[in-house]
This record gives sequence, C-alpha cells and structure tokens, in this order.
Amino acid sequence: MENRRLGRSGLRVSRMALGTMTWGRDTDADEAASQLVAFVDAGGTLVDTADVHADGEGERILGSLLGDLVPRDDVVLATKAVAKRTGGPFGGGASRGALLSALDGSLRRLGVDHIDLWQLHAWDPEVPLDETLGAVDAAVASGKVRYAGVSNYAGWQLATAAATSPVRLVSAQMEYSLLERGIEREVTAAAAHHGVGLLAWAPLGRGVLTGKYRSGTPADSRGASETYAGYVELHRTERAARIVQAVMTAAEGLGTSPLAVALAWVRDRPGVVAPVVGARDTGQLTGSLAAEEISLPPAIRSALDDVSAIETGYPERWPR
Repeated sequence: MENRRLGRSGLRVSRMALGTMTWGRDTDADEAASQLVAFVDAGGTLVDTADVHADGEGERILGSLLGDLVPRDDVVLATKAVAKRTGGPFGGGASRGALLSALDGSLRRLGVDHIDLWQLHAWDPEVPLDETLGAVDAAVASGKVRYAGVSNYAGWQLATAAATSPVRLVSAQMEYSLLERGIEREVTAAAAHHGVGLLAWAPLGRGVLTGKYRSGTPADSRGASETYAGYVELHRTERAARIVQAVMTAAEGLGTSPLAVALAWVRDRPGVVAPVVGARDTGQLTGSLAAEEISLPPAIRSALDDVSAIETGYPERWPR
C-alpha cells in the first residue's frame, strides 16, 4: 500500500486507514484481530479509534492486539478525545483537565506509553481555544503524544486552531465522500493553506455508496440496526440515489465494485491523505482493500465530480 505524508509533517501513513468504530459493539475481538492482520498484511499502517467507541471497548480491543499479534511499531496509532462525557468536574469536553484525563484513559486502555496521532474529536464552544491547545501542547511535551490533529471542525475553526496552536496540527478528520462534499466549501482550502492533511471518515457515504440500500434495507446492515439506522438514513435521498447509480455504472465499466470506485474517488481528492474505512467483518475490509488496485480514469472521475457536485458561491468562489 502506498504511503503519504500526513500534512506538513514527517509522519508517513498508509493511504488507507483502518477505522474501528464497530469494534466492541458489532465486531468482537476475534474478528477485530482478523481485520487488523489483514490490514497490516496489505501494507496498512494507520489505525484509527476513539475513546467513545463502544465506551472505550474499541480501544481496549485494539490494545490487546498490539504486541503479540501485530508489532506496536508497525502501526500508526490514532485516537481521539473531547466527545466522551461523564459526570464530575473533569467529565468531558475540551478543557485541560478533561483532555489530559482522557489521554491517560486512552493510554491505559490501549496499553501503550504514547499515542502517535491524538485528535480533538469536535470543537467545544464552552472552552477557550487557547486552553484546549495548551493541553495538546502539554501532551506532546510530556511524550505521551507524538502528533496532533482535529476532527469535525468547520473551516474557520480549523484555520483559527492551526494558526494559533503552539503545536503544529497535522490532520483534520472529516466526513467526506461522493455523498458529502461539504468540506470543499471552506475546510479543504483552510487545510491546504495551513499544511493540514485530510483524513476522510465515512468515505462510502455511511455504506450507501456500496449500493446495498438501493432496493431496501438488508437485515444484517447498519441501516437495520437500532444504533446506526439514523446514521445511515441521512444519506438515503433522491440525490444520493442518482450518485449511487453513477458509481455502479462506473464500477461495471471498470470491472470492479462500487465500493472500490467510491473509495478511489475520495482517496485521490486534493488534500486527502487517507480515507478511514470501517468494516463489520474481514470480508468487507477485503473489498475495501481492493480499491488499492484501481485508479479512476479522468473521464469517470469527471463524471462522478459532476453528478455529486455541491453548490458554492460567494465567498468561496471569488472573483466570479
């Protein structure tokens, strides 16, 4: 698998990341082990988790697999803080106390002495940004964190954080797919200006771009689960149906899967370092890894760009 630099940094990561959102909930430890081995065997290095995934169980499972199953140094370990909320004065959010407490919790569950990429999971409007970034600086200075990034930040939030952080921010993890191109209005420009690499979560449009929901909701799909039904439903629209049809037509012409086409499209968008791919089982992950074998011809890429285009205007497009 090809490697790319993460933003304006010396860190190199695989151009596909393994997501673990289902680990500890829909994916048990044995299946997680199979996924991790398949990913690393394919040349993957970047593994992404978060302290809120299955209330920390995702981190615990991942930590149990590092060392004996996969060497720690073969993996770029990424996790997140901010989104987890519990009671008490340090119960969550982006305050200094909450962040440093969350970091210690992640290190404990993962069973490691440092995080390679620590990401602020969301903007916290209740905490001064300099306090949040100061905590990130302290985490890096302590040696517990090697690199820092953000997630789900608006364009102005990313630009402000990148310009004022005492530690260089190297990544922004954002939802990005043929069905969700909103970051192109401002986030991609802010990331490019500040040397921040983009990690694309939900690159398959929350599963909709695979085509599995065209004629209904499969009983074994996320769309049929109580936990994820609303998550998937967001992208089940008439516009999405047109885009899915275009993806399926392209896949048929290339002799590959809609999943591979959708992944290849987002993987090679300007500024994107890696899509973050989650899978319920190893079979689904193998399908995602097949995207490494294709590169979209310019004509197909252009057609997909057109059918999924979003409306932009002033001030994103200026002069006009």
